[in-house]
Amino acid sequence: MGSHPALEVLTFGRSGVDIYPHQIGVGLEDVETFGKFLGGTTANVAVAAARLGRRAAIITGVGDDPFGRFVRRALRDLGVDDRHVVVNADYPTPVTFCEIFPPDDFPLWFYRRPTAPDLQVRPADLDLDAVRAADLFWISTTGLSEEPSRAAHFAALGARNRKSFTVLDLDYRPMFWDSPAAAAEQIQHALAQVTVAVGNREECEVAVGETDPERAADALLAAGVELAIVKQGPRGVLAKTRDERVESPPILIAPVNGLGAGDSFGGSLAHGLLSGWSLEKVLHHANAAGAIVASRLECSTAMPTQAEIELLLAGGDPNQGRPESRSHGAVLGLRDGGAA
Repeated sequence: MGSHPALEVLTFGRSGVDIYPHQIGVGLEDVETFGKFLGGTTANVAVAAARLGRRAAIITGVGDDPFGRFVRRALRDLGVDDRHVVVNADYPTPVTFCEIFPPDDFPLWFYRRPTAPDLQVRPADLDLDAVRAADLFWISTTGLSEEPSRAAHFAALGARNRKSFTVLDLDYRPMFWDSPAAAAEQIQHALAQVTVAVGNREECEVAVGETDPERAADALLAAGVELAIVKQGPRGVLAKTRDERVESPPILIAPVNGLGAGDSFGGSLAHGLLSGWSLEKVLHHANAAGAIVASRLECSTAMPTQAEIELLLAGGDPNQGRPESRSHGAVLGLRDGGAA
């Protein structure tokens, strides 16, 4: 790692460009203008951690194209070290479109065929010293869905040797897998090599065959993790270790776009774990971080500061006076099937 300071948070996985509509409550066929933002769940988690003051970096792949250059620039602008980003000349940087139907319907349209550069990261591309030295290492299940990314992820986990705060985000996306059973097989292998697992009830069902939060958390612990976190939607979040159980209620805020809320939760979770907070405080702050992003249009550039989280927890409005313009978003106009 040379003269670079040791990383506090290192994520590995999906990155790309989010193309989000400025018109809410209509289908993509009726949207006229869009915003372009850095996207991808592990990129968002790294940004969220950096926004909270952590030295963060990401291992990912981008295309040798303008969108790939945008991703790397946006990472740097948002405080994330991009030196572990692999540039791939064979596949384009992926884009993701969404539709926004508040309060809880946000369909995603992934353009990642036949594959994406982040799934072409090879074991030989990894700086295993950086992986080993990071205080917290974060992966998502998408990276386990195909080779060579799968081999690279397990090589990284092997370098960690179950070091404290190796996190698996269950983040199951069916379009990236042949079947839930194929995903479950790889997730089970990974659970034996990580210390923290986090996911919602549906993701827990794929991972360990349980949707009941208590049984899902217990099954994750039995699979080898030390901390299991189950998101329960409107019921809040349940976290369990072998000797502690904490349930944190949701933070209520008017939703705009729920996409990215889980990534904001993840960045705050990483920050809280590294801060040595009580599990109750970790979850309370992570819930607030997720709620703030759900109240904003975009994901990466919406990640809150610690001051905004504290303001929401104190009963204030973190969005008061927030400008409509977003420093890392570019307006796109699409009409009649072409660029306006």
